[in-house]
Amino acid sequence: MSWKKIGIFALGTLFGLEGIKLLSSKDAKKVYTHCTAGVLRAKDSVLDQVAVLQENCSDIYEEAKEINEERAAKAETEEDGE
Repeated sequence: MSWKKIGIFALGTLFGLEGIKLLSSKDAKKVYTHCTAGVLRAKDSVLDQVAVLQENCSDIYEEAKEINEERAAKAETEEDGE
């Protein structure tokens, strides 16, 4: 092995260890906490919107069924009248 490869390995290990320390610092944890809180707020917002959408779809479906039933009844009375 050459000294260059050993030096690069040592520097990589050093930067890796320092990176772990940086990522586990109090400031980093604070950032992670705020990001997670934002994601949870977004999730709640999306779930609320999905609930509203499902309610609207159910209403539309029921109204569409009523329209079709009315048309079928009208067509049936027109056939009986002939």
